[in-house]
Formats: sequence, C-alpha cells, structure tokens
Amino acid sequence: MHLLVFDSGIGGLGVVREIRRLQPRARITYLADNGFFPYGEKPDAVLLAHIMRLLGGAIAALAPDAVVVACNTASTIALAALRAAHPLPFIGCVPPVKPAAAASKTRVLGILATAATVRRAYLRALIGDFAPDCEIHSLGAPTLAELAERKFRGQAVDVASAVAPLFMQPGAARIDAVALGCTHYTFLHPELEALYPHVQWFDPALPVARRTLAVTQNLPPTQAPAAPVAWFTMKLPDLEIMRPRLAAFGFAEIRHGTPGGLERF
Repeated sequence: MHLLVFDSGIGGLGVVREIRRLQPRARITYLADNGFFPYGEKPDAVLLAHIMRLLGGAIAALAPDAVVVACNTASTIALAALRAAHPLPFIGCVPPVKPAAAASKTRVLGILATAATVRRAYLRALIGDFAPDCEIHSLGAPTLAELAERKFRGQAVDVASAVAPLFMQPGAARIDAVALGCTHYTFLHPELEALYPHVQWFDPALPVARRTLAVTQNLPPTQAPAAPVAWFTMKLPDLEIMRPRLAAFGFAEIRHGTPGGLERF
C-alpha cells in the first residue's frame, strides 16, 4: 500500500507518525506545500484551484493507492472536488468534535483551528451532528501553524497570546474540551496542556490514521517497497536543521519542487 500524505507544511507528520505506529509496513510519501504555506488565511477559491493542480500532478507522477489530505483547511475546501476528479480513496481530516463532545462534562467546547476551517459550513455540520447540545466557542488562530513550524525546528515558542482569545469569550471559562482543527497543532499539544491543564485537548492525528487504515485495509500490498521520500514544493532554507527531524519520521530522502520536476537535496 502506497499512501501519499499531503499537508501545507509539517502538520501532517503527526498523522504519518500514527499511521506508522498502527501499520509499520505502509509505504508513505509525504508532500508538504511549504511554497504556499500558510493555507488558513488564503481565499477559498485560490486554495481550491491550487490544491487541485498540485495534487492532480502528484497523483499522476506518483500513482499512490490512496491520498491522505492531512490538512483540515484543504480537506474542508477541496476534498469533495478531489474525490470527484480522481478514482482513488481520499481520507480527509476534520476537527475532532465528536470525541471532544463525548468527553465534555460541562457541555462547553472549544474549537481551535485556522480561519478557513472555522468559517466553513462543514464545521457547522459536524457540530450539528455530534455536539448539538453543546455551547461552542471557536477561534481562528492565524499564528499557531507558524509557531508549530518553528517548534518542529527546535525553536522556543510561546502560544499563550494566540490561544488566550478562545478562553476570553463570554462563557468560555467553562470549556473543558477543545478540538484541535489543524494538524499543525499536534506539535503544540504539550504547550497547550501546560497552559490549560484542566482542559482535554483532542488531536486529529490518531483518528485520521485509524480512518486511513480502515479505508485502505482491502488494498493490495505494495509489490516493490521504495525508500520513503518527503517532498517540499519550495526548497528548505534550513535543510540541515530539518534533515534529522524528518529522518525521525522515516524520511531520509528529501526532495523539492513539484511532481515531474523534482530535485533531490
């Protein structure tokens, strides 16, 4: 089974980690669109056209068995169009509203995501389906994904000012569960728990990994395993910092460019 895991940056690596833990034999290629990062503040129409071109080229060049769109923003904007355009399984990523609602005792939930995810009708539908009796407080946080990128590179980060507006909303002091609506936030989980230890923080990485394996369980095994490759659409300026960090997720080979015109670092 060859999975193409796609994200705007390093966020999808949390999903990769969980897939490898659950299915160590899976062949995974990672595609990070760092050349167009961040996604969360860009217009929907621009993102949709860009994602369709990028993933269309990647699918043609790589012929994966399935694609994991490990990005909440991309999933809410492009998943339906991708499924209509390509005859292979797509696994998307949505805010984990369902487990957060199931765990909440106060019935007051927080949703921390990008601005694009917060404004989408898809999120409202999730809330209607899985948390109709809950009071919801949402925050589109424009800086958290960038902070996650910095932390991944070993830099110290302070997330307090980015997250505080969620809990400053009227009634939000009773929040006891927060759904993280961006895979980048996986890497900020320790900081969030340290700031608000009374809150349960729900990470999308494991649910997406479980869903991926459920969807792909009947696919034939990959006949010729290949070395895992991490691709970046823009050359990494901090390659020597990133190389060991990517290797820890199973990617010793790093390339940049777009499918069909890739170069090896």
